[in-house]
Amino acid sequence: MPHPKTWLKVCPQGLYCEPGGFFIDPTRAVDRAVITHAHSDHARPGHRAVLASAGTLALMRARLGEGPAGLTQQALGWGERLRMGEVTLWLEPAGHVLGSAQVAMEYRGSRAVVSGDYKRTPDPTCDPFVPIPCDVFVTEATFALPVFRHPPPDHEIARLLASRALFPERTHVVGCYALGKCQRLIALLRGAGWHEPIYLHGALAALCAVYEQQGVALGELRAATAAAKDQLKGAIVLAPPGAITDRWARRLAEPVVALASGWMRVRQRARSRGVELPLVISDHADWDELNATVDEVGAPEVWVTHGREEALIHCITQRGVRGRALRLVGYSDEDDEGLSEEAAA
Repeated sequence: MPHPKTWLKVCPQGLYCEPGGFFIDPTRAVDRAVITHAHSDHARPGHRAVLASAGTLALMRARLGEGPAGLTQQALGWGERLRMGEVTLWLEPAGHVLGSAQVAMEYRGSRAVVSGDYKRTPDPTCDPFVPIPCDVFVTEATFALPVFRHPPPDHEIARLLASRALFPERTHVVGCYALGKCQRLIALLRGAGWHEPIYLHGALAALCAVYEQQGVALGELRAATAAAKDQLKGAIVLAPPGAITDRWARRLAEPVVALASGWMRVRQRARSRGVELPLVISDHADWDELNATVDEVGAPEVWVTHGREEALIHCITQRGVRGRALRLVGYSDEDDEGLSEEAAA
């Protein structure tokens, strides 16, 4: 039985499955790409053939355009098995954003799983993570330090609504990434009983429309730019992180500036951005969830990529699991990206 290290190779374009003839989340255009999810550091334009979940393909078309999203596109349902070269491949949910997938591969009795980005906290806007037993598990490590233990998202939403109750005449503007975080915040607010219109920066509207087309109900959404300042008193407005303290925000009524990100656990990040109300809401697994997932899939070997690899590898090694830093380049955390850039492509 060949070890996955003999058939999964790190190349300049990304992780390559040699017997299957495809790349997973390649960072440059290739002939055959399997895409885990539609965030811009994983879903690049220009591939000849793209395989992904239906949700991911819909989001890629909205972000990139029909042709750039893949000259040919094939949607694969959860658990649907496909033969690619000598490899059997299937997708299971990753729980990160709409359509986000883990890529499971079997080759001559050996199984590897590339998890993409994932979280374990329930999210009403996407299918939950499904653990897949395997021989090698490839995990992200965005929040792979013990300091990162995310609070329940309902707790953070309650803080937002409590602030709104305390300052009913002020606009609460929440910085959030356009894909995933925005729609999750809307769903969490609806679940907490906020049924008023939610106002959006224009850069967020198109992807919200895709979510609704894919069956995720978001309630009444309005364009913030079309509203008078008086209409925005007491309102909740969602905007890209780069807009919340920009000239665009001047249209808002004495705004309370909030930002939703796992990085809001780090107080200095909040202070440096002028964030009055930091909301620790992340679409990535925290330290405890990363470790629990490694234990749950039961892989004797774990490859760790794009994040804080050293701490996680040290911790799992203490439990008898072999760890390897995969050192793929070209990937970033969209939450982190959004703290310095207007991440709403």
